[in-house]
Amino acid sequence: MSRRTPRNGSTATVLLVHGAFADASMWAGVIAELQAAGIGVIALANPLRGLASDAAYIASAADEIDGPVILAGHCYGGAVITAARVAGNVVGLVYVAGFALDEGESALDITDRFPGSQLPPSLRPVTFCGINGAPGVELYIDREAFPHVFAGDLPGRTAAAAAAAQRPITAAAFEEKSQAAAWKKIPCWYVIATTDLLIPVGAQRFMAQRAGAGTLEVRASHAIAMTQSAVVAGQITAAVSAVRKARPDRHGWP
Repeated sequence: MSRRTPRNGSTATVLLVHGAFADASMWAGVIAELQAAGIGVIALANPLRGLASDAAYIASAADEIDGPVILAGHCYGGAVITAARVAGNVVGLVYVAGFALDEGESALDITDRFPGSQLPPSLRPVTFCGINGAPGVELYIDREAFPHVFAGDLPGRTAAAAAAAQRPITAAAFEEKSQAAAWKKIPCWYVIATTDLLIPVGAQRFMAQRAGAGTLEVRASHAIAMTQSAVVAGQITAAVSAVRKARPDRHGWP
């Protein structure tokens, strides 16, 4: 990874990483809140092809930022920011109903360990043509089930539109074991969605506690970034403030 002289002092940039069955537009409300607070923010397009490769992509994006970076991940995006072998300028992690995995653990391991997820019976596998023509399997949520499973607190028409626009994730990405646990070295925060039907609330509480995360619980569905954008942005803002106060003398990063 490159090592340049940072230009923007101690002002943190937030990189938002969406998860499965969504795209970067899910962060629109959060972005507006952060921009109104004067916080630099970029919503990345998560490839959703494989945990190691997705994590490498996100880490490379963070490394290109001149200054401190906070990574925020929703759903599988949490697994990606966890697995990323991040540059020294990454100073905080924020999980938004996300997978804060341990080394050697997969997203599937978590959903299997904690009962209550309605995702498995709602998944619809589709065969696709991968690199060099090799076949693969990617997963969608059944369009009829999507509003209930993913977005129970979104208006019906909005949830139906989100179901139609969902981006699939490869089955291999859900099954792939994380090769790193960034929360062991970097301060982290967690927003728990208490009515989430995709990642059970018990699983979220377990991962947040294990990571020693500053935790906020919100009555919301898995679509929490869309339905509670001000609250999510508030937790991210708290993370930005905390890491800046922790290193007030750091004007050059890393």
